[in-house]
Amino acid sequence: MKQCTHRDALPLPEPEPQNETCPECLAKGWHPVQLRLCLTCGHVACCDSSPGRHATGHHESSGHPIMRTFEPGEDWRWCFVDHVLV
Repeated sequence: MKQCTHRDALPLPEPEPQNETCPECLAKGWHPVQLRLCLTCGHVACCDSSPGRHATGHHESSGHPIMRTFEPGEDWRWCFVDHVLV
């Protein structure tokens, strides 16, 4: 089973969310499908089911490897680099 090689480098405690929703979607008047929180900097962005795919875009532009769901009642993390649940 493939392991995440980036989890140990995450800041502790987890960063505070920079916003409550995806600012990129908000600026375009779009409604994000689900939200993700960058565990490096706290940027909140939409998931790949949203038109903008801004969480993936944030990873691609910043190199920040791991995000977690920002949805109530959910508790999972994803490593964009290793392509595994963390």
